[in-house]
Amino acid sequence: MCGIVGYIGTQAASGILLEGLKKLEYRGYDSAGIATIFEGEIHCVRAKGKLRNLQDKLEGLDSPARVGIGHTRWATHGKPEEHNAHPHMDTACRIAVVQNGIVENYRELREELKAKGHTFRSETDTEVIPHLIAELMQNPVEDDQSLAHQSLFLQAVKQAVNRLDGAFALAVVSADYPDELIAV
Repeated sequence: MCGIVGYIGTQAASGILLEGLKKLEYRGYDSAGIATIFEGEIHCVRAKGKLRNLQDKLEGLDSPARVGIGHTRWATHGKPEEHNAHPHMDTACRIAVVQNGIVENYRELREELKAKGHTFRSETDTEVIPHLIAELMQNPVEDDQSLAHQSLFLQAVKQAVNRLDGAFALAVVSADYPDELIAV
């Protein structure tokens, strides 16, 4: 079982995310990671093994980012390696996602997205989610007028979730929408 934490506020996110992950460490322990947004970029730090390994990587990286997501992992898809640790990002590194659960139709979504030029870096089911959101942001579905008042980011997340089969919880951030953190 995995642990998810997110923060959006006025304080530096990294320390808050790390403290949240410490409280959730019992929920997952083969890897951990955080993604924060600062100056229009997603900064992602991941580590294999215990949370202490992530904490060591974060020492000296005093980021003033005010939004971010974090994750402790217990592997279901893909070996416990750093490249399979969450958060996962899309090809352009503009969207980051953490997940607790399983996306049952990830293989077919992965093949569909690969055919559209998306590049995958892990063996996880989770990685299809940021790629699918990115695809929907580039090519939005125009038929749902009920979403028209929402940001393109929120619209794309909702549409992506509707394509996923399985049971899951998500936290999602986008470098293009640095004042939004979406939880599903």
